[in-house]
Amino acid sequence: MPVCNIIQAVNDALRIEMRRDPRVVVLGEDVGKFGGVFRATNGLFDEFGPDRVFDTPLAEAGIIGAAIGMALYGLRPVPEIQFADFIYPAFDQIVNELAKFRYRSGGQYTAPVVIRTPYGGGIRGGHYHSQSPEAYFVHTPGLKVVVPSNPYDAKGLLLSAMRGEDPVIFMEPKRVYRAARGEVPEGDYTVPLGSAKVVRQGAQVTVLCYGAMVHTVLEAADRVAGEGFDPEIVDLRTLLPLDTEAVLASVKKTGRAVIVHEAPKTCGYGAELSALIAEKALLHLEAPIARVTGFDTPFPYSLENEYLPSPERVAKAIRDTATF
Repeated sequence: MPVCNIIQAVNDALRIEMRRDPRVVVLGEDVGKFGGVFRATNGLFDEFGPDRVFDTPLAEAGIIGAAIGMALYGLRPVPEIQFADFIYPAFDQIVNELAKFRYRSGGQYTAPVVIRTPYGGGIRGGHYHSQSPEAYFVHTPGLKVVVPSNPYDAKGLLLSAMRGEDPVIFMEPKRVYRAARGEVPEGDYTVPLGSAKVVRQGAQVTVLCYGAMVHTVLEAADRVAGEGFDPEIVDLRTLLPLDTEAVLASVKKTGRAVIVHEAPKTCGYGAELSALIAEKALLHLEAPIARVTGFDTPFPYSLENEYLPSPERVAKAIRDTATF
């Protein structure tokens, strides 16, 4: 089985779906001949031509507005927003138009638009190239929000997203674009949306995470395992719809929960997870829920490593929660 990174897996998924479904088109800044700033669309222009893979102006609202129109007329566009930080000019198009078409038309019109965007820190990009805006979109009814952590899931989840009828925000962790490598089957397969994965079985404390933070948490787990701690790690994979059954089953099993994400803490996705656990599994808890997150500041350039949750910070939260 071939070994590849997330960029290669995303590229493979796009190629497979474009070959399978002639309605799929790719658009965005530099996605054509250049192949994307991270090379995720490399080679697609040469194979599918300028009618199906095309560059756009640097106008995110226009990119998403155009994609919405394409979807309403029967195409299945996959626009790329070059960095998640640049998605804000398109926010109105996403939350007021794209997310609501199926509802406002009583199901007569779907909006099968998959918005790919690299998110998060770890590449010394500063405050305009390092943000994690997933909570804004999880808060919007009508959208699905997907965050893979590894190549296998990236390919399977992206194929599932492109075959659905609902709009999807597909957030790719750019810090591990090339660092996260793994076996990926050749050809077609899917990973269902709304299905979390236990990536490490444990009995002492549940650690909930997604995207690049899965790798940080796994490193922290290796550190504390030598000290006698036994964390269970759940990769959420899809933030909306959330696999609530998997989350609650793990927390009820361990009696403790640590939540890790790199977005700021206040009103971050961890707050929703905390509320879910408090509402549905409170009597199973043996310790307060802990959150290890970014800080409530703009993303810093020179202090990036201090801002991002580190294996040390996660390991401390695991120890403190397990010994409460």
